[in-house]
Amino acid sequence: MSSIVMNEVVLSSSCLTKVFGSGKKSVRAVDGVSFSFHKGEIISIVGESGSGKTTLMMMLMGLVSPTEGEILYMGKPMRYDNKRAMRNYWMNVQAIFQDPFSSFNQFFRVRKVFHDCMRLKGGRLTEQQKHEAFVRACSFVNLKYEEIENKYPFELSGGQMQRLMIARVFLIEPKVLIADEPTSMIDACSRSMILEMLAKLRNQNDMTIIFITHDLGLAYYISDTLYIMQHGRFEEVGPAERIIDQPGSAYTKRLINDVPKLQEQWLIEEDQ
Repeated sequence: MSSIVMNEVVLSSSCLTKVFGSGKKSVRAVDGVSFSFHKGEIISIVGESGSGKTTLMMMLMGLVSPTEGEILYMGKPMRYDNKRAMRNYWMNVQAIFQDPFSSFNQFFRVRKVFHDCMRLKGGRLTEQQKHEAFVRACSFVNLKYEEIENKYPFELSGGQMQRLMIARVFLIEPKVLIADEPTSMIDACSRSMILEMLAKLRNQNDMTIIFITHDLGLAYYISDTLYIMQHGRFEEVGPAERIIDQPGSAYTKRLINDVPKLQEQWLIEEDQ
């Protein structure tokens, strides 16, 4: 967690809603949520399966349009019908996902993935400058470019692939990174490393990171602000330490009970 002073709002919305279906069969997956995500802030959206956090993530990525409300990026509404505007949005708002293998073409070698990143970013660089950028990106995530540049995704481990996704973000340098359950499919050692790299990305690039997870323990470890989500709504919003120390809803307390160390801390303080 950080003491960075946050003031500039990067992403925001008021009464954002997404309804799937119609009539009696309709489902309000996201139901009137409001938020303001600041530059350099690490936010965690925490909820169980079916809470609406994945639908919210899809709207933040511009992959699903809201039924009501709108998402503002740097104060301007997202324009779903404008290809150029959406391309610019996706340059500035990137994502890493739960399954890194599904995010890469399995027939492309690592070096092509990186070359495609540079093409997406634009600008004119020599092959030597590109190579140096690839080496720096891999070094950032503790990988050696020379050892992986000719490998295909299926030749790498899950931890290596997730780090490769972060290296890709490092190359593109977006203003916002959405991390959707990025540690759920890797071992504990790799999980800790990924969290440290996300924090490092924020600290070095003043990047806003939106961490989406069902694990309140991980969210507390990395976040400045927690958004606790249930049934498409935010049950609680506030600084991570305040919500863990003084949970205001039964749902939040239940999530805390699923994390042994947090449960112990909360029970001790309640007894005092």
